[in-house]
Amino acid sequence: MSRFFGWGARIGAMMNENRGGPWGSGGGSGDAGGGGGGGPRNPWGQPPRGKKPAGGGTTGNVTSLDDFLKKSKERFGGRFPESGGRPYWLYGLGIFLILWLLFTSFHRIGPQERGVVTRLGSYSSTLSPGIAMTLPAPIDRVQKIDVEEIRTIDIGSTDASSENLILTGDQNIIDLAYSVRWNISDPELYLFQISNPEETIREVAESAMRAVVAGVSLDDAIGAGRSEIEQRVEQTMQQLLNDYNSGITVQGVAIKQSDPPAAVNDAFKEVSAAQQQAQSYINDARAYALQLTAKAQGEAAAFDKVYEEYRLSPEVTRRRMYYETMEKVLSRVDKTIVEAPGVTPYLALPEVQRRAQEGAAR
Repeated sequence: MSRFFGWGARIGAMMNENRGGPWGSGGGSGDAGGGGGGGPRNPWGQPPRGKKPAGGGTTGNVTSLDDFLKKSKERFGGRFPESGGRPYWLYGLGIFLILWLLFTSFHRIGPQERGVVTRLGSYSSTLSPGIAMTLPAPIDRVQKIDVEEIRTIDIGSTDASSENLILTGDQNIIDLAYSVRWNISDPELYLFQISNPEETIREVAESAMRAVVAGVSLDDAIGAGRSEIEQRVEQTMQQLLNDYNSGITVQGVAIKQSDPPAAVNDAFKEVSAAQQQAQSYINDARAYALQLTAKAQGEAAAFDKVYEEYRLSPEVTRRRMYYETMEKVLSRVDKTIVEAPGVTPYLALPEVQRRAQEGAAR
C-alpha cells in the first residue's frame, strides 16, 4: 500500500510540475493557508481540475503532448525551431517520405527494356515497356534488362601470342578465333537460372566448337567448310542453352581466324601454295582440253557438211577438194615445173614477193 501511494505522489508531482515540497511549487503570490511566497501551498487552495484560475492566467498544468514536446525541446537545448507549435523537421521528414515513395514506386521502362520485379528477394513479375508502379523499396525492387542489345563474346585471339588449339577429325590441329553474338530473350530466366551468363556462354561455345570441329577435316576447317561449321556450332549452342533454361538466344557464330599452329604455319603455307599451283595447272590443262575438243567438234561439223555436198555431186566435190588441198600444199614451197622433153624456166613469183617483203621490213 505504501508503494502505491508513493507512485501516486510521484505522478501528481509530474502533472503539477512539482519540484519543491509535497504541496507544489507555489505558483501564486500568496496562500489562504498562511504560507509565504516560498513556502508550501495548501492543496485545498488550488482551483478545481479543468477550470482556469480566477486571474485568467494559466497554471503549470499542460497537456501530455505539449509537455512531451516541451521537454524534448529542453532536452536538445532548444535547437528545434517551431512553426505553429510543430517543429520544422517533421515537415522535412514528410517531404522525404513522399519523394522516397515517388522514386521507388514509379518506374519508366524503355521500349527495348523489361523490368524484373523482386519482392523481398523473390521473383514477383516482369514489367513491360511504359510507366509501371510497384510497392516502394525495399519491399519491391526493379532491375531493368535490355532485351534488344546484341552482345558479343570473343573466343581465341588473332595475335600470335595466344592460341586456341582444336583437334580436327583427321588428327590435325588448328588455331581458331571466333566470336559469338547473343541477346536476352527471357529476363526472368536470365537473372535467376544461371549465375554467370557470359562465362556460361563462353564455355558452351568452346564445347560446341570442339565437338563440331572434331568431326570435320583440316581442309574443311580452314577452307570452304567454315560456314557450315558456324551454323552447326550455333545450333548446338542454342540447344544446350535451352536445356539450361538460360533465357539466351544465340544470334550467330563467326570464325575470324582458322590457321595451323604457329610452329608449322610456314611449312603449311608452302604446302598450301604448292597445292594451289598444282590446282592451277590442272585448271589450265582442262581449259586446253576443252579448247581442243571444241575445235575438233567444229572440224567434224564442217566435214559433215562437206560430206553432204559430196553425196549430192561427187565429181564436183572431189575436184574442189583437190584444188583446195593443192593450194594449201603448193603455197608453202618453191615450185619448179618440168615438161618433157626439156626443162621450161619458171618465174619464181613467191620468191620475188618474199624478197620484196624483206626489203620493206628493213
